[in-house]
Amino acid sequence: MPAGATLRAETVEAAGRYALPIGPWREDGGVETQDISGAITRQAWRIGGTALTSYELLLELRRQIIADGYDIRFECSTQSCGGFDFRYGIEVIGAPEMHVDLGDFHFLAATRPGDAPDHVSLLVSRSPSAGFVQIVQVGALAARPAEPMATTKAEPGAALPAQALTEIGPAMEGIGRFVLADLVFDTGSAELGPGQFSSLEDLADYLKANPRKRVALVGHTDAEGSLAGNLSLSKRRATSVMTRLVDEFGVDAGQLEAEGVGYLAPIASNQTDDGRTINRRVEAILISTD
Repeated sequence: MPAGATLRAETVEAAGRYALPIGPWREDGGVETQDISGAITRQAWRIGGTALTSYELLLELRRQIIADGYDIRFECSTQSCGGFDFRYGIEVIGAPEMHVDLGDFHFLAATRPGDAPDHVSLLVSRSPSAGFVQIVQVGALAARPAEPMATTKAEPGAALPAQALTEIGPAMEGIGRFVLADLVFDTGSAELGPGQFSSLEDLADYLKANPRKRVALVGHTDAEGSLAGNLSLSKRRATSVMTRLVDEFGVDAGQLEAEGVGYLAPIASNQTDDGRTINRRVEAILISTD
């Protein structure tokens, strides 16, 4: 878990059953699940003092799960999960130990193959002041306690680590993210202007040199306008960058995905024109090395 995480609730069963969600909410049948049994550990974690969004918290945990040999079975975000119905159709540790914002949550289910497969599910959300993660582990790993991981300290109010790396290779390998700083978006616009943009060329070269790696393009906005409008705009910005990388730089679309977090993760003050310009950005976040 990230630095600053505290374990709020934990139950351990030597033998139990868990309905692992493996699909979104369906109007005709609720949430599709797989009934699994084994040693089960259920945990709720609170991550205080972080400006990371729920999606960014999920990405780091997702990377660890894949590195540990798990295959992702199913993942979704608020609307693609099924919103309110999905949240109340799955097992969730009660508040205040586990907080779920019905407008901002992400879910992931994964299985590590073997003669006795291990299973894990993550539910990630946040409140205005903290992130929350529910972890359910079933199988041999359930007996292994989670330990806080070493992370790069973030500046208060910023989503980026304090150390800024200007070359994409060291940034991706060292802190797992890189700001495409030379992209320019006007307020309210998702369109990139003409031009090569050196950051896109660098990212394309990095991905071509590392064909087994995958990157999430995460769009951000300034604080002008509503949250809902900015969430949509930020994802369209990320999608615009993804399209440019595929169509003009020849990047494999399978190495990319696009998401948006609106104005929830500023790296500069939204009280100045310069700060708002900086916040209208797209970041590349390493999510898989397989």
